[in-house]
Amino acid sequence: MDQVEATLKELKESEGLADKFNLTYYMFGKEPRLLDTLDYNDNATDITKGIKTLHTIYGHSESAVILLSDGNATLGEDYEYYGVKQKFPVFPVVLGDTTQYEDVKVVQVNSNRYAFLKNKFPVEIFVSYDGDREMDSRLRITMDGEAVHSRELTLSSSKNTESLTVLLNADSVGPKTIQVRLDPLENEKNVVNNNKNIVVEVIDEKTNVTIVSEILHPDIGALKKSIESNEQRSVTIVKPSIDTKKLNDSDILILYQPTSSFRAIYDYISKTNIAIFTITGPKTNWNFLNRVQNAYSKNSYGQSEDIFPLVNKSFVKFSVPDLSFENYPPLETYLGETMIIKNHDVLLTQKIKGNDIGEPLLAVLDDGKSREALLFGENLWKWRVQDYRDHQNFNDFDELMGKIVLYLSMNETKNRLILNYEPFYDYSTSAKISANYFDESFTFDPNARITLKLTYKEDGTTQEYPMLLKGGYYEADLSNMPSGEYAFTVTVIDGNLTKLGSFSILDFDLEQQFTSSDHHKLIRLANGTGGKSFYPSQTKALIDDLLGDDKFNPIQKSDQNVVSLVDFRFILAILIAALAAEWFIRKYNGLT
Repeated sequence: MDQVEATLKELKESEGLADKFNLTYYMFGKEPRLLDTLDYNDNATDITKGIKTLHTIYGHSESAVILLSDGNATLGEDYEYYGVKQKFPVFPVVLGDTTQYEDVKVVQVNSNRYAFLKNKFPVEIFVSYDGDREMDSRLRITMDGEAVHSRELTLSSSKNTESLTVLLNADSVGPKTIQVRLDPLENEKNVVNNNKNIVVEVIDEKTNVTIVSEILHPDIGALKKSIESNEQRSVTIVKPSIDTKKLNDSDILILYQPTSSFRAIYDYISKTNIAIFTITGPKTNWNFLNRVQNAYSKNSYGQSEDIFPLVNKSFVKFSVPDLSFENYPPLETYLGETMIIKNHDVLLTQKIKGNDIGEPLLAVLDDGKSREALLFGENLWKWRVQDYRDHQNFNDFDELMGKIVLYLSMNETKNRLILNYEPFYDYSTSAKISANYFDESFTFDPNARITLKLTYKEDGTTQEYPMLLKGGYYEADLSNMPSGEYAFTVTVIDGNLTKLGSFSILDFDLEQQFTSSDHHKLIRLANGTGGKSFYPSQTKALIDDLLGDDKFNPIQKSDQNVVSLVDFRFILAILIAALAAEWFIRKYNGLT
């Protein structure tokens, strides 16, 4: 600060500069502006934007720019490469400490925003080192304050960067604050850049599957074991007489050979549009099933038959495991003509005695509102046993069932209020929360009234902000809030919708990441624009250099504009009239 004020004072008090140049002073941080009172309130620096602005104003005149800076830009383009495009020379005055200090820092930490419970998730870390020797430091990772990983790092002047990926366990649900920290070096001057924080939200995407059946059958046990082979899924077995209110936690219903006792279950399905997987067979009541739903129908002949699967190779809804269906035992079903009315794709067709009869065996249905899967045959358990016989595991069969469950579980209700925000905001970055709101027809509503209630967790104070329409979304700008932890509630006043969230604004100043000036970059900027670099102690030399440069000598120009009298027709007419009057008067008076 003292260097800036001293250099400015010397420049302003130079009579020679004031006589030779029209001097205009600007200051810049995020944005350039005319210098009124010198302040240091901006916590980010965009040198390129400052040069661009001056080029727009003075690019067509013989001008020079004196740049007082430490050369550390935190925003915008690389000023070194942009500067050479300018038509005026730049004379940097290098401020700050030019001594290079030994420094190790966490450059960047990357991770997915979400992780699934009981899974591992990757964290990618980039570290760098500035120094001349070989150094050792320990990288430590904590999750919610608890140490989860540690390793030794060795860097040197020749190997000054390293990237590494660490797998962490998602053991519990909720947002997890992950801190990546490097132990400081001995006598390290800047330790602010030795750590970075990120947040990963662990979510429980467990799919609750309910099997509804009034009979006992090995298929039910096979389905339960197959589906629960993925820890993210759980299976409950109930009878069709269950109170349907107890099905509210279910994501998928598997209806095993429905009969008339399933009437309440189908009433519940029609009200909720829940995803279903229907498995039919010889014990299915097709008269009831044809009446109770309108997605498909079957004209059953009442004759039992063994059917073999045949893969439809054009099926594209999801990838199918490479099952050797040729060796699989048959399923048992009633023969009959099947008609599927909803939009559907057939995965397996029926083969009897080596002939494809063109009837679906396994199909998936999707009308845009709900999803359904159909299997026309019982004894599915034999397929799982055959898979084990062929491979000594159940992986292929379980994968097929998993793909069907995953396809059905994607039948989620559309969300009419969607929030976009970051779990962490740097103090130097604008903290903004945006929202998309859709009406009941899922069309964006530009006339909604949406408010954001913000609570500062440290003292419990609250503020309320209207979210303003910004084209295709609503936004609340919270960039002036102090650092700390916040909770917020977004409410659609007329839509009776509310969503909660939380975030933190870090007490982080990007300017503190630099321990010395980037004088090499400023020197290259000066050389590239035809200028010259100086230090604060050389301000007088800078002034003398500008005063002695003939390029900036003032040039006096004069313009001579010669216009023919003929071009002034009114004056010419008066002149002709005056001469004619004089001639007439002289003749009238007998004068020559």
